[in-house]
Amino acid sequence: MAQTGVQMDQETICCSVCLDLLKDPVTISCGHNYCMNCIKTHWDKEDEKQIHSCPQCRQSFTPRPDLVKNTMLADLVEQLKKTELQAAPADLCYAGPEDVTCDVCTGRKHKSIKSCLQCMASYCEKHLQPHFESAPFKKHKLVDPSNKLQENICSRHNEVMKMFCRTDQQCICYLCLMDEHKGHDTVSAAAERTEKLELSRLNIQQRIQNREKDVKLLQQEVEAINRSADKTVQNSEKIFTELIRLMEKRSSDVKQQVRSQQRTEVSRVKELQEKMEQEITELKRNDAELQKLSHTEDHNQFLQNFSSSTCHSGPLYLPPTYPLCLRHFDGVHKAVSEVRDKLQNILSQKWTNISLTVSKMDGLLSQEPKTRAEFLEYSYKITLDSNTVSTRLSLSNDRRYQKVTLTGELNYPDHPDRFTTCGQVLSRESLTGRFYWEVKKGEGGAYVAVAYKDHNTVNENFGDSEKSWALGLFKQRYEFIHNKVKTPVSGPQSSRVGVYLDHSAGVLSFYSISETMTLLHRVQTTFTQPLYAGLRLFGPIGNTAGLYKLK
Repeated sequence: MAQTGVQMDQETICCSVCLDLLKDPVTISCGHNYCMNCIKTHWDKEDEKQIHSCPQCRQSFTPRPDLVKNTMLADLVEQLKKTELQAAPADLCYAGPEDVTCDVCTGRKHKSIKSCLQCMASYCEKHLQPHFESAPFKKHKLVDPSNKLQENICSRHNEVMKMFCRTDQQCICYLCLMDEHKGHDTVSAAAERTEKLELSRLNIQQRIQNREKDVKLLQQEVEAINRSADKTVQNSEKIFTELIRLMEKRSSDVKQQVRSQQRTEVSRVKELQEKMEQEITELKRNDAELQKLSHTEDHNQFLQNFSSSTCHSGPLYLPPTYPLCLRHFDGVHKAVSEVRDKLQNILSQKWTNISLTVSKMDGLLSQEPKTRAEFLEYSYKITLDSNTVSTRLSLSNDRRYQKVTLTGELNYPDHPDRFTTCGQVLSRESLTGRFYWEVKKGEGGAYVAVAYKDHNTVNENFGDSEKSWALGLFKQRYEFIHNKVKTPVSGPQSSRVGVYLDHSAGVLSFYSISETMTLLHRVQTTFTQPLYAGLRLFGPIGNTAGLYKLK
């Protein structure tokens, strides 16, 4: 109990302004105690209003009361100091650099725990107590501590802004209603807050629902893509398996036919060989008999024996034998080779179609924009790289677009990326997603291009290799060039061209821009590196081209 009594004494002898032990304590007529300097300082600030109040209960005094030292409290303070009690309650928290300070504290200020929208002041725990104890203060609006309370005061009338002007979309005070906002659509700030909060939440909830539908749609698209891909792979494997089986069947048929013909031909040749060997044996026997008859000296006997014993049967009829007959299977090899070559050509030609068909899959996320507004959603601010600009071009900027001008030879600093013999320039940014930009050309010709970074050689124009793609803009015609192959392009003439790039889908499209957008040329390929936008100019001197700064 003694400890509690001491604690009460401590709270009693603490000044509610500085939150320190009372110094020259005074008691004002409402019964609250303060340091003499603290209450004087507080009332000095209120002298202009000619009304002085108690910092705790807000009771007003007119005129300013005289202050008399409370000797009893002064003695009590001295006694407590002698007992070495703490000078301030230990549970009070001083304000740090990031905290909202109490507007009532003097000296070292404490951290506010609430701000009052009526008093337009912030209070620590000690100085906030009147707002809980006094009936008039209980109606005040308390909020989390804020350093921006002054923003709630009208700078013109010095009144709290409790109204909102919907016409001018700003907070105002009641006096503003009778002044510059007279006749405007106004409501209370609380009502506008409630409406905005409700509308914002409804909008967010609607967007959440829309996005949930989109997510569900995307999930369905994923499932559809997976099903389609699985079915396509399964069907493709089946078709190619059938083709392989057909090839194996044809290979087996050819093998069987060749082997069968081989056996027939070998049998025929061996039969012929046996007959020839029999004839050779017979001829050798006849030759032996003739040899024997040659030793007969009686001519008549020789002739008689010769006509009866010598072979008069004649030779067997045998077909002539040629070396080429041993190569008659070469024709089969030639025929099979021709089939192979034709299949390779067909597969090579059709494979490109198959690959393009796969890359052109009409999926939800790979659909190309249809209107200029949709294209502008992918607009991107592209800047031309001064380190690549040709020594024949000059770079400049205006409000609408960044342009290059064909000039005479300029003295640019040496740089490994600089074009020296080609009047062209590349962008600083690499492009690996979906992008849209627009180009305007001058009186002369120009090429609008995209290229890989390693395309940048001093002697290579855009379109002269497989690493760049370019659309030529001329007075009466267009042409597309890639890997030195030029393709005439038809379409409405315009000095303004839009370029759409979908890097992952391998799509590059060029559009003529006038009142409408007209597709001039579309490329479907596979991009293997990041791309860079490019411009190339040629005659006359002074010809220009530039990249629009799209909004």
